[in-house]
Amino acid sequence: MSTYQKFPSTVIEGGVLKKGWPAILQEIKREGRENIIAIECYTGIHYQEVMSTMRELPHQLFVDTRDLFKSKEAVEEMTSTFMTDDALFGYMSNLSIADYFDREKLSEIKKRIAEARENGNVILFGAGATLVADPDLLIYADMPRWEILQRMRRQQVNGLGVDDSKVPFSIQYKRGLFIDWRVLDKHKKGLYSRVDYWLDTVSEPKLIDKKTFHAAMEKICRIPFRVVPFFDPAPWGGQWMKEVCGLDRSVANYGWCFDCVPEENSLLLQIDGEIFEMPSVNLVYTKSRELLGEPVEARFGKDFPIRFDFLDTIDGGNLSLQVHPHIEFARENFGLHYTQEESYYIVDAREDSTVYLGVKSGIDPEAMIGDLRKAQQEGTTFDAEKYVNIVPAKKHDHFLIPSGTIHCSGKDTVVLEISATPNLYTFKLWDWGRLGLDGKPRPINIDRGEKVINWQRDTEFIKRELVNCFQEVATGDGWKEEKTGLHENQFIETRRHTFEKPVTHHTGNSVNVLCLVEGDEVVVESPTGDFEPYLVHYAETFIIPAAVKEYRIRPYGKSEGKTCMTVKATVRY
Repeated sequence: MSTYQKFPSTVIEGGVLKKGWPAILQEIKREGRENIIAIECYTGIHYQEVMSTMRELPHQLFVDTRDLFKSKEAVEEMTSTFMTDDALFGYMSNLSIADYFDREKLSEIKKRIAEARENGNVILFGAGATLVADPDLLIYADMPRWEILQRMRRQQVNGLGVDDSKVPFSIQYKRGLFIDWRVLDKHKKGLYSRVDYWLDTVSEPKLIDKKTFHAAMEKICRIPFRVVPFFDPAPWGGQWMKEVCGLDRSVANYGWCFDCVPEENSLLLQIDGEIFEMPSVNLVYTKSRELLGEPVEARFGKDFPIRFDFLDTIDGGNLSLQVHPHIEFARENFGLHYTQEESYYIVDAREDSTVYLGVKSGIDPEAMIGDLRKAQQEGTTFDAEKYVNIVPAKKHDHFLIPSGTIHCSGKDTVVLEISATPNLYTFKLWDWGRLGLDGKPRPINIDRGEKVINWQRDTEFIKRELVNCFQEVATGDGWKEEKTGLHENQFIETRRHTFEKPVTHHTGNSVNVLCLVEGDEVVVESPTGDFEPYLVHYAETFIIPAAVKEYRIRPYGKSEGKTCMTVKATVRY
């Protein structure tokens, strides 16, 4: 039976939470005696439902900020540079929410607000509401990105200033990733100290006040915690996670488990027995120094630079043969300041498990690219074994994958993918002639891929520098610490601890991300009692903020007296 916790939450003592629209409206009415009430909205909320509810508040004037935006045609033209003509990739936007407003409309509404507020409340609703007028009461209707993606797939939401709910999901996602979420996050970062209430409408609506919100952020940045994992099927997906993570067995497969992607995961607060859901990135934006550590914050700002996810191909298929861009290409073509560096830690494997890694020594690059193009254009088979190293993979192996290295996991393998955060930036070179879950060919990027392949990552190089580069760095009573990577070109460092007895860790001024890869359960505790003991189960990823400084992990329950293993990632600086 699975012990994996799919909905981890943090208890917030003494918080204020209102549940259901009647209680929420009553609370706002009680506090909203001032003239101007603003409800800032993140993209992805059920706009009409929330707006209709807020119209029930007493008001003299109700303003929907969408009516003040530039025309949809003007917004599409303004954002076209960042959307680009590419089916998959765009360019990171530098727009602000102010760029969406029509100046004449904004000037006119300001005059109407000045007149209306003399006779009653003015309600401003929508993205950028605080730019219309300075509110006396500010509410933020937030939305986690993973939930937005599900609503996009169901064609339930529109992008910022456009009507795109019916366009293909990939186009909606592209607009969100490259434009909308960047614009709204930039705006939200300036509002945290001003927001009076936070609104959660993922399921039944709930409202918390600013004191509860900031108390939660202050607590979580100093204790071990988990974000809410999410799972997705894949064309190559497997069956392992169904058993280990306790997932719906009626689903054909699960390929991905994203257990640490704070820009997309949710954070659950347990307040007086109720669960309040918010984007976990709120913690990154409000407590970046405590969470990331000062040196990491100095390098990455308010970006969380480490990602953990599972790739499950047990009874599935090979991942696509792929390569990630080097930093120069990522910066010039996508506006990124760092690229996707990663590694594969093998959590489980069958006897025939393999990893494709690097090119074979002595191959002809032009011949390989020619064969890839031929396979793509003519629908023939690409002979990957002719050009790419196929390395046997067993449980607890670790394969390092610096950018520019051709790679993919083979079938019948469970990979813990440890990587830098930027997503989407994968150039697929070959996908084994299969279709995506939507029945259409998956995007292949040979043109981009050939520009970033490092042909020096050949057989000798990978054997010497990328496969099981373990180095014992410390031992103690009942424990051993090994450095397992990453490559010197990569900014993430990983350590594996093997232990039967308690082992002490230090954050080292960097956020620590760990996964329990062996053992039923362990407890994370503070040697000085600074936080409550935290229980972690097999395959769960957990985060230790830099501010924790020192912590101890010990086998617990069924794991007592047995060997446990954690893999830990930190930022090298």
